Amino acid sequence: MKLLVVDDEGIVLESCRRVLEFEGYEVSLAKSADEALELIEKEDFLLLLMDLKMPVHDGIYLMRELKNRKKDVPIIVMSGYSTNETIAEADMMGANLFLPKPFTPDELLAAIREISKRRSAR
Repeated sequence: MKLLVVDDEGIVLESCRRVLEFEGYEVSLAKSADEALELIEKEDFLLLLMDLKMPVHDGIYLMRELKNRKKDVPIIVMSGYSTNETIAEADMMGANLFLPKPFTPDELLAAIREISKRRSAR
């Protein structure tokens, strides 16, 4: 399974990469929404894990762009700003799951399994 992780924090990118590659996932990393869009145009990803709050363009912008480009990829939003408003906005823009930061490797893997289970049920 090919995953794209988008976050402006290098520590989050590397932590996710280590955990996910150890579990056998193929992982690409992007430090911004713009970098993520470039990668999405070149490759097909089965899942997108993304931060909501990033400089220049945030996660809401990225989700909006994905919709405009008709890119239907499941999205797990990772954010340290887990207010009701933030969760509702992410949900409205198409996020499939909200994962509050900080999270453990087990929580990250459980979120991915949940999305995979939902896709299989469809």
